[in-house]
Amino acid sequence: MAGGVDEIVRYTYRLRPGVQAQRALSQEWGRCRFLWNEAVHQQKTGNTPTLKKLGKLLTELRGRNTWMRKGSQVAQQSMLRAYAQALQQSYTVKGRGRPRHKAKKRTLPSLEYSTRGFSLREGRLRLPKGMSIPVVWSRELPSDPTSVRVYQDSLGHWYASFVVRREAKPAPEATGGIGIDWGVSTTAITTDPQHDLPHLGHRRRCAAELAKAQRTMARRHRTGRKQSKGYQRARREAAKLHKKAARQTEHDSRVWAKKITDNHHLIAVEAFKPTFLAKTTMARKAADAAIGAAKRELVTRAERAGRKVVLVTPAYTTMTCHGCFARAKQRLLLEERVFVCTSCGLVEDRDRNAARVILAVAERGHTSVEDMKHLQPPFGEVMRAV
Repeated sequence: MAGGVDEIVRYTYRLRPGVQAQRALSQEWGRCRFLWNEAVHQQKTGNTPTLKKLGKLLTELRGRNTWMRKGSQVAQQSMLRAYAQALQQSYTVKGRGRPRHKAKKRTLPSLEYSTRGFSLREGRLRLPKGMSIPVVWSRELPSDPTSVRVYQDSLGHWYASFVVRREAKPAPEATGGIGIDWGVSTTAITTDPQHDLPHLGHRRRCAAELAKAQRTMARRHRTGRKQSKGYQRARREAAKLHKKAARQTEHDSRVWAKKITDNHHLIAVEAFKPTFLAKTTMARKAADAAIGAAKRELVTRAERAGRKVVLVTPAYTTMTCHGCFARAKQRLLLEERVFVCTSCGLVEDRDRNAARVILAVAERGHTSVEDMKHLQPPFGEVMRAV
């Protein structure tokens, strides 16, 4: 494109594959999944698979296996590249585990095709081996796609996600900063109450319907035998309710992230990892709040708009006063919702105070409260964060 800066984005559309196309996609996924699992086996046996070794593995498998040759080589090569990238990230990214075995019952199909492996003709997506799938064109593509990911969700619906280039729209002028602290009763607490993200509880509103569908699943479940059509219907109904709530939560996060990005140049975000909440009594509420999804949406949108994003370590942010930066001697219990500073007498909501501390840390160019110890003012002097 000419006349502006381009950005790489994804445009996703619903697919309407017929019975034969669905069968062909499932078989293609079976070959790619087998290839991934074979690479995992090579890695576990001590033979670290580099991209060159993976290419040789694919050549050997296609040479001696007729079943593998019936599949698309483009999709199989893309699967191996994805495995090599995941393996590389496990070495470089802290906390990232090695690629795992993809089980048939727990892994949803996902196929990647480069420009050599697909084309768009007469409104249909054409894939190797004669597959032609109608696409629901909800909007026009801004440019010719460079790759496409064909995947299936938990409801059995198929989608095509195209990678395209489009002209980036300039972000509106913005000044000032905002600090964001993550919570559960309120998903995101900011230094400005007008920009808080409340917990709307979409899953809680459909809890009765979901419980009914899950009870039906439990009644109709057959241990050690193939599940009945009645069980599959109940399972599909439960998945629909989960999907509906997830989409509503995702929409709320996108609207909120756009509002934050459009009005602030500096965005200080608590580097919160909500995984530990899955082992607490707040697991269901935390899953409904979708803190991780909201955080990813905010960071991605802010970086795309050219905003300054600072991730602040959450340690001691709740115990530190944003007025004088004095630290409480004891941790605040979860039921204590008000922060009281014994040094300057500041009284404020604990989460709001933490958000102001996070913003103060980011404004001073640090990533944690520990880095601010030498910035504490002399006795009697107040250093305001905002």
